[in-house]
Amino acid sequence: MKNLFKILSLSVLGILLVSCEKDEDKAVISETSAGKISSDKNTIVLSELTANEAVISFSWTKPSFNIAVVPSQQIEFGIKGDNFKKSATVDFSNDVMAGSVTHAAMNAAMFNIGAIPDVVNDIEARLKTSVGSAAFYSNVIALKVTPYTPNPDLVYPKINVPGSYAGAAGYADWTPGNSPNLFSPGKNSEYRGFIYVTAANSEYKFTINEDWAGDKGDDGTFTGKLVEAGEVNVKAATAGTYYLKVDWAANTYSSVLANFGIIGDATPAGWGSDTDFVYNPATKTYVINSIMLNSTGMFKFRGNDDWTLKFQPSKYDQTLVSGKAVQTYFNAENTVTNDPGYKVSEAGNYKIELDLHNSAYYKLTVTKL
Repeated sequence: MKNLFKILSLSVLGILLVSCEKDEDKAVISETSAGKISSDKNTIVLSELTANEAVISFSWTKPSFNIAVVPSQQIEFGIKGDNFKKSATVDFSNDVMAGSVTHAAMNAAMFNIGAIPDVVNDIEARLKTSVGSAAFYSNVIALKVTPYTPNPDLVYPKINVPGSYAGAAGYADWTPGNSPNLFSPGKNSEYRGFIYVTAANSEYKFTINEDWAGDKGDDGTFTGKLVEAGEVNVKAATAGTYYLKVDWAANTYSSVLANFGIIGDATPAGWGSDTDFVYNPATKTYVINSIMLNSTGMFKFRGNDDWTLKFQPSKYDQTLVSGKAVQTYFNAENTVTNDPGYKVSEAGNYKIELDLHNSAYYKLTVTKL
């Protein structure tokens, strides 16, 4: 037994010695000269119309290291003054020393770092060279970038709401690939959005990836529980607009009637009565074709002739410009603070259009007639 213990002890000691030798033999990579980057321009205005065209070109000298390595390389972007705490990168193959970035790729990077659309943003860029978990950086160059608001339909995850109501709403009945969608602004399993139903007791289900595979419906109790097997169709009890929320992972859903109108002392009816929106299946938007608005009062958009559900600016009162779409916010989604409203700078007849098809970017447009 003693001999066996000695043998085991020597074996463990040998393993430790070999491990120590291997650790000592590991080469420690270090940078012997830093990379350097430059760009062909320092001010760029991004456009969705030329999304796939190059908007800026970079060239660089690579860093050198004390040992031979094959690193990966990226251009890294960040908001000026943020020290790249929130950054986005564009990849380049390791055999190049120059490359271009398209409008779309640059805009996606700006969106990911929180740059503000339609205004000039001060941006910093640098070459990031990585070897395993080690990263090395070049000099930083300053850019002035004006991004555009990305198409939210292409940015956020979504599920589909096919049903018997969809054809009358401008889509196709029971067609996952041509039905209203619920989007996930948080890019998680929680989806939300609006559907418009023209007939009472219309039925629908929830699908993903614009296909019937894995579709979900009510578990038969109509208490907000979803199942994939043995499901039944969800029903809309009355005609109108419904606000739907689905947690795909938790298998739950909710449905709330939400018919919107305009109200306020800028309107002919004042604060005492709403003028309702009418759904237009051709544009898939909610429209008030003509309403007189004065320039001294305020107006808001509320649901069901009540103050529980409202579309508003995010924080402060906002003066709308004729024909210019703005993002509007739904108070039920905790995106509104205070109780702000809208106004116009010039009195007259206006067309008002509310686009609710994407819950990540509700859009409001008022146009003077």
